[in-house]
Amino acid sequence: MTESATSTGKLVWFELPSADTGKARAFYGGLFDWTFESFGDQDYQMTSGGAVYNDPSSTGLLAYFDVEDIDAAVARVQELGGTAGDKAEIPGVGFYVRCLDLDGNKFGLYEGAAA
Repeated sequence: MTESATSTGKLVWFELPSADTGKARAFYGGLFDWTFESFGDQDYQMTSGGAVYNDPSSTGLLAYFDVEDIDAAVARVQELGGTAGDKAEIPGVGFYVRCLDLDGNKFGLYEGAAA
């Protein structure tokens, strides 16, 4: 079996949308003993391995998977019938793209910045 040139498939980040990030932080902090740190001026509360963010219109966990070549991985998503949004940069960290699979499930791709 050979490895794909586009993806390692390792889960590297998650995001949980919430209409009230204070309540979400209390819930997940109480459940998993997580602590949170605000990111910039946004209501984006980071914890180890993920974040809770304000988005009253969304539900469900968004998982991000590591890829070696995000452009090739986006092309592969589309070849397989999925959809992909625009590539966005996290300055100094890497790139991400939000996608949908064939059933409409949200997921993300992440390529770390070159070392």
